[in-house]
Amino acid sequence: MKTPHLFYVPLAAAALAIPAAFAQTGATVTTQAQVQTPAASIQDRNTLDVQRDVNQQQRIEQGLKSGQLTTHEAGRLERQEAHIDQMEKRADRNGSISAAEQARINAEQNRVSQEIYADKHNAVTGNPNSKSSERLQADVQRNLNQQDRIEQGLQSGRLTNREAGKLEAGQARVDRAQAHAAANGRVNATEQARIQHKENVQSHRIYNKKHNARQAG
Repeated sequence: MKTPHLFYVPLAAAALAIPAAFAQTGATVTTQAQVQTPAASIQDRNTLDVQRDVNQQQRIEQGLKSGQLTTHEAGRLERQEAHIDQMEKRADRNGSISAAEQARINAEQNRVSQEIYADKHNAVTGNPNSKSSERLQADVQRNLNQQDRIEQGLQSGRLTNREAGKLEAGQARVDRAQAHAAANGRVNATEQARIQHKENVQSHRIYNKKHNARQAG
């Protein structure tokens, strides 16, 4: 009796099945397969979400600095970032983010990623040397740094998922303050001072949660 031949499909072929449609947009997109990999732990899912928050904030900051984004456009994008932060906070409230919750967050991050790309490549340009743009640039840079500290806390185990979720609620408050200030296309010194106050409060919260006795399991 002949033994039937077994045929193996190279793993590399699976990568070719990922749709190439998003490649033409220049936006950062995470596929559903990447999100729901069984080997990904709850902590890994949360870290992936926060990494994308860092990346999106960095793209907004770069857009302001290059003039590809106006103050108004950046403010509108920050309002959408606040919505993502709130989604992350709700998903983390019980300390366990599910694959389904992470998939919903990922879908929203993909949508905002496309909008960042569209705003940076439309015909509208900003003045990166204006006082208003410079103020918002500084605020977004601080926001980027705070998100990076949260990501580092998750990676090191110094932040639990529940703690990261509470901190994302604080990030949402900062994002909304930036969006409110930039809604009319200008950020004045008084508005920046209010944003900086919220950022200072958030910075202290991040430090305290990273230096308490709790460790991620």
